[in-house]
Amino acid sequence: MIRARLRTTRDARALTATLAIAMATFGATAATADALPASFWGVVPQSALSAEQFQRLARGGVQSTRVTLDWAALQPRRGAPIDWSGPDAIIERAALAGIEVLPAFADAPSWAVRSARVPGGGWSTAPAHLPITGAAATGWKSLLTLAIQRYGPNGEFWATHPILPVRPISTWQIWNEPNFKFFVAKPNPTEYGKLVVLSYSAIRSADPGARIVLGGLFAQPKGARTPSGKHTSLNWFASDFLNKMYKTTPGVSASFSGVALHPYTSTWQHLTPEIEEVHRVLEANHDPGKAMWITELGWSSEPPGTGDAFAKGAAGQAAELKGAFTLLRKNQRRWHIQQVDWFSVDDQPGGCNFCGGSGLFGPGFTPKPAWRAYARFAHGTA
Repeated sequence: MIRARLRTTRDARALTATLAIAMATFGATAATADALPASFWGVVPQSALSAEQFQRLARGGVQSTRVTLDWAALQPRRGAPIDWSGPDAIIERAALAGIEVLPAFADAPSWAVRSARVPGGGWSTAPAHLPITGAAATGWKSLLTLAIQRYGPNGEFWATHPILPVRPISTWQIWNEPNFKFFVAKPNPTEYGKLVVLSYSAIRSADPGARIVLGGLFAQPKGARTPSGKHTSLNWFASDFLNKMYKTTPGVSASFSGVALHPYTSTWQHLTPEIEEVHRVLEANHDPGKAMWITELGWSSEPPGTGDAFAKGAAGQAAELKGAFTLLRKNQRRWHIQQVDWFSVDDQPGGCNFCGGSGLFGPGFTPKPAWRAYARFAHGTA
């Protein structure tokens, strides 16, 4: 202690400078470790949100939103012009709020692909197959091309809306849960691989810099695998579906930039094995650096004990969000996560088994405890 006090002024200054450099280096390293991709915190709305609601989300720290471009709704009749009015309104409101949009192309009109009854799905119907041949493939490629010409770099939407901040879309998602029978009646990884290759060709022809993300794979549909690990039933585990797609679609790896996953579990504590199982498939197929988008994740604020494993009550929903977001933020670099989309912004009773309580906001856009938790993670204001 005495010797330390007797240092010369020059020694003290040198020590101070060294400490300053060390602290700056530590700070930069820590900031880099904590840095997240620019559109990391996302949401999925179940209804058309107003401009005011988008602004509310932006104040809460929401950086991105996933929006479905439903081909059946956009072009219900063969040869009809595509009706962009719905997507236009969403993209305009998102742009004004400074929120990025991830469009997910999905579904097919009956004139392109016949509808089929979902096996074991009551009266539900879904496209019988994916649009990879004939008029369906031609129509699908046209849809992708026109969407990019409208919303991509130098898109006509931005040219005709000069007062908007220009936020061209450069990342596109192909289909929704293609491994789950409610979105294609007979999920087929080989067929989906062909759709990815076809979509890549159309999208990159329209925008050479675009990124293609796989349709959000439902991580582990019930009954899709036996306890011994064998695939069974029409549905597929995400990892089995992805692995089969690689094996049966030569060159598919070059046709997509990232995998999207919907890891719905009874609790956030089961997320790690579901995510890492998919990463093992990427590693086995020499794609360990592929990015991952979590394009749906959520639990319900509906009362627990109703037989729905996702129903946690309002406080439980917030607790699940905190656990999941802490895990995903901590492992963002290891798992190459680009975006996490909470499902959903708003409640929609009857939309699915837990859609009536999955929202961050309840009736009247009233915030739930989960919204306040979300805003804290996203450094926003609830």
